[in-house]
Amino acid sequence: MKNNQLPLNQLPIGKTGRVVSLVSDGTVRRRILDLGIISGTKIEPLYKSPSGNPIAYLIRGTVIALRSDISSKIMVEENGITQEANEDLCEEISSVSPS
Repeated sequence: MKNNQLPLNQLPIGKTGRVVSLVSDGTVRRRILDLGIISGTKIEPLYKSPSGNPIAYLIRGTVIALRSDISSKIMVEENGITQEANEDLCEEISSVSPS
């Protein structure tokens, strides 16, 4: 595993990532691929359930909930904060800046 890669289940809410590899085989790998999760796919974690498992992810315009045992097998590169989170941050900064 490279330094800039992490399992999908460790990608923080408000960040985006791109799939770099799958560390699974057999039926689990087939299921992940069937969901459209292939190399280069952009993924954004949206919500965690109260227990933290599963997590809802935005994948190819669809919200999909994945349990940790599956999402831990999807390696991603973190891209940074999402556009929405960036806009929220800009609003916060402008509200505290002197006019």
